Amino acid sequence: MLSEYVRRPASARVRPFAGWYSGYRDVGVAPAAHRGLPSPYLTLIVTLDDPLWVAAHPDPATPPGRYDTLLGGLHTTPATIVHDGRQSGIQVGLSPLGARTLLGLPAGELTNVDVAAGDVLGPFAGELRDRVRSVPTWPERFRIVDEMLAARCASAVLPPPEVVHAWRLLQSSGGTVSTAELAREVGWSGRYLSRRFNVEIGLSPKAAARVARFDVARRRLQDGVPSLAALAAACGYYDQAHLTREFTGFAGCPPARWLAEERLPPFRNIQDPDAARWADWAA
Repeated sequence: MLSEYVRRPASARVRPFAGWYSGYRDVGVAPAAHRGLPSPYLTLIVTLDDPLWVAAHPDPATPPGRYDTLLGGLHTTPATIVHDGRQSGIQVGLSPLGARTLLGLPAGELTNVDVAAGDVLGPFAGELRDRVRSVPTWPERFRIVDEMLAARCASAVLPPPEVVHAWRLLQSSGGTVSTAELAREVGWSGRYLSRRFNVEIGLSPKAAARVARFDVARRRLQDGVPSLAALAAACGYYDQAHLTREFTGFAGCPPARWLAEERLPPFRNIQDPDAARWADWAA
């Protein structure tokens, strides 16, 4: 049996557009299902061996499928990814602020969408997969990903500065800043801010705040909290019932059940850029 889970942050030149790279390889483990949870990152997955099997997409109208490379936008319901005891790949957490630069389109065009990465990136997706499969170590693979993304960052195309500022403020607050506060901060009307957010980010400010707050709650739940009531208070929910409703909507199950499943071997959360239990590889 083999289980490898490693990660590294993107280099400084790529970090405004992509936050982190996660590598994973399981061989001979028990078949399992993984919830692909909503987060503030778009998802790029490049497989190393077997295709990625997505049994259920955020958009229920999308049929199950297998992907050598996958690109997914922001979403508010979970995906279901399954494997038969063998899986491997690299996941890249892409900032929606970098979508125009790295993907050539605004993040709003990928909301709730999973597609073969080549449908958006063209030959780049296949070349990226071929190159990371040609080297034997995680540091080499991550270096290739970083170099290829950095080349696409040479001509940066960012959303309007008001959207950039509002998004960063929303994330730094853990989703606790209201749409009205964001609008006042950037000098736009709430309606116009929502319109621009839907185009450039893929979610309204309110939905993006809910995702950011859920992402913080999920990570704090993994780290350990005294109680769900304490977690709700720390993350800005009205009460424990509010936390449970929101968590269930985003994860597809209540927080206690999700946490119990997280602890079942051989699971690792490949979405988590802060998972201290992972090995960190230098560039």
